[in-house]
Amino acid sequence: MKLLDRYILKQFLSTFIFVVLILLAVISVIDITEKADKYNKAGLSAKQVMGYYADFLPWIAGLVTPITVFIATVYVTARLAGRTEIIAILSSGVSFRRLLLPYFIGALVIAGSSFYLNGWVIPNSNKTRLAFEIDYLNKSSNPNLRNIHLQVAPGTFIYMQSYNSLSDKGYQFTLEHFEENRLIEKLTANRIEWDTAKSKWTLRDWKLKKVDVVFEKTKADSVPVSSVSMTSGLALDTTLIIHPKEFKNDYRKYDGLTLTELDDYMKTLRSRGTAGIEVYAVEKYTRYASPFSIFILTFMGVIVSSRKSRGGTGFQIALGFALSFVFILFFMMFRTFAEAGSMPPQISVWIPSVVFGILSMFMYKYVPR
Repeated sequence: MKLLDRYILKQFLSTFIFVVLILLAVISVIDITEKADKYNKAGLSAKQVMGYYADFLPWIAGLVTPITVFIATVYVTARLAGRTEIIAILSSGVSFRRLLLPYFIGALVIAGSSFYLNGWVIPNSNKTRLAFEIDYLNKSSNPNLRNIHLQVAPGTFIYMQSYNSLSDKGYQFTLEHFEENRLIEKLTANRIEWDTAKSKWTLRDWKLKKVDVVFEKTKADSVPVSSVSMTSGLALDTTLIIHPKEFKNDYRKYDGLTLTELDDYMKTLRSRGTAGIEVYAVEKYTRYASPFSIFILTFMGVIVSSRKSRGGTGFQIALGFALSFVFILFFMMFRTFAEAGSMPPQISVWIPSVVFGILSMFMYKYVPR
């Protein structure tokens, strides 16, 4: 690596770290100001609050990494252009493509670190952060769930009028099993309880209805005839394909799942035919797309700010912030479409990077070399 490469790479990485720290400091002050009353109301100690921010800040840093890379690229390149250093570099025979090398090396370091941290390290710390927010910040912490509809397997559905996640008790429980759109079995109970010692569910005041379909031959054809049998009892221990954790608070659960855990959880949801898998798929593909967006934004940042401006670097930095806002807007818009099921997640998360990549290639044609 040449001296020039080391110089640009050092400026790029140090500026990136500085921008991240500045953003985290600003976000921390704003967040503490907003939540101070809740901390006082919950009677939290300074150690507990500091522990929360030890998990909160890495998560925020992972979210803002692509944008901070873009801002750092614009700032460093604009300063080089403002001091006529880029003109001197190009005049010495270094091509514009060669000038991009230290930027892409820095982007590779940041993208690789970001992928590993967002894929495995930060989700594990998020487990603690999410538990803190549920316990002390009232994030969807209502233990009483109502009107629960859950598909636990193909053709098998569960309904409960209400469920208390603190006592692990459900009320007005119904389990229905269908085959070829016919009701084969229906199990109902006034109450369902989780037995921790047996790791089984206990049904109280239960009734089981079984429908057997037989075909009786007539002169013209076979006619299906239903045979219904009913059994009931006061208590019944049973093993269902569900666990009390299925009814625990799932507030931003995807933030606390590593890439491996995301794959396993999505397989479970698919096997059950459960709706709402799009949110987890969007999170998974976003973690894969984010490192590539770092390269795209780095490339665009160099192009936007490599030309010397008579008005100084202020305009280029402002343009960088404007383009960052547009990128965030694109990202949030297409993420919303994917989570709503309007677009496939594996396509929607890539659209912002593809659009900005095409725009960067168009702008590249007009960069002075």
